[in-house]
Amino acid sequence: MFKTTVVYRTKAKVLTPSCCDGGMARIAVTDGMDEKAVQRLQKAGHEVVLEHISKEELLAGALESFDAIIVRSATKLTRDVLSASGERLAVIGRAGVGVDNIDLKTAGNRGIPVVNAPRASTQSVVELTLGHLLASIRHLPRSDRSLRGGKWEKKAMKGSELAGKALGLIGFGRIAQSVGRIAQAIGMEVHAYDPYLPPKIAKSQGTRLHKTLDGLFSNCTHISIHCNLTDETHHLVNAERLASMPHIGKDGSRCGSHIINCARGGIVDEDAVVEALSSGVLTSAALDVFEQEPVEPDHPLLQLDHFHGTPHIGASTVEAQARVGLDIATNVMDVLSGKACDFVVNAQHL
Repeated sequence: MFKTTVVYRTKAKVLTPSCCDGGMARIAVTDGMDEKAVQRLQKAGHEVVLEHISKEELLAGALESFDAIIVRSATKLTRDVLSASGERLAVIGRAGVGVDNIDLKTAGNRGIPVVNAPRASTQSVVELTLGHLLASIRHLPRSDRSLRGGKWEKKAMKGSELAGKALGLIGFGRIAQSVGRIAQAIGMEVHAYDPYLPPKIAKSQGTRLHKTLDGLFSNCTHISIHCNLTDETHHLVNAERLASMPHIGKDGSRCGSHIINCARGGIVDEDAVVEALSSGVLTSAALDVFEQEPVEPDHPLLQLDHFHGTPHIGASTVEAQARVGLDIATNVMDVLSGKACDFVVNAQHL
């Protein structure tokens, strides 16, 4: 019977093994994890080291003494970091969906599967997306700032309804499909662009699937982004596409044009959004994710009245954090034990 240990350290230069032998794994958790997920790993007999590891420590070989590492978005597992990780590392777990902070090809070339937990935060991101959408069209952030400033600008805060408008979804996976169903219940016409989606999926949900992204933008007053950040999707939302969006809804009302991004930073060209908002080409923009995080206080978007943002909180709910921790713990343990795992994201490189 193995005694399980959770080791908390604050200033270790290079982490060294403490108690694990006999086949039990030593797992680094660098960006935090829900307590129940840690307990699941413990009960399985694994040692868990809960500690942020700096870039310098990673490059110095801090992962050489670990069998697995579980990260969120803060820890960057680059080619250089993975090359310095030695031969022991057997699996990388991403507690969440996006894996742009992990060099998937290098991990695969080293024989290290990368697994994620895409289902855990779906509901939380769906609800945040809808929150941003509603906040945009009803001027909630502006109204709050105005009220706190001692003003009563009722006429200036006239908004529009979602019903009777066209919502365009870039990507049509789990999150986008859930957003689409709720939007339809509100009364919106839902459109989507996803070049990898079988058309029958969109058709079964009453969603118009566009063959081109330009076609989506030219038909929708409201756009919400739900794809991964890749070389292909970098700055997918640009000045030309923003300028092509209609400002009049399907119901004939002048509702303006609106962009929401709760997916990944870098998909939206932020300079183009600043220009479009400043010129009136775009009516509002709401971002939960940015090209550079954290955002600097003097970021041009933060100076504009018709922009509002949140600090990458899509998965930041009590429920999602509990689910994501348990899911990634299970997926990592499946790989360590040689079981099949459906959530390996770099299989093509292994």
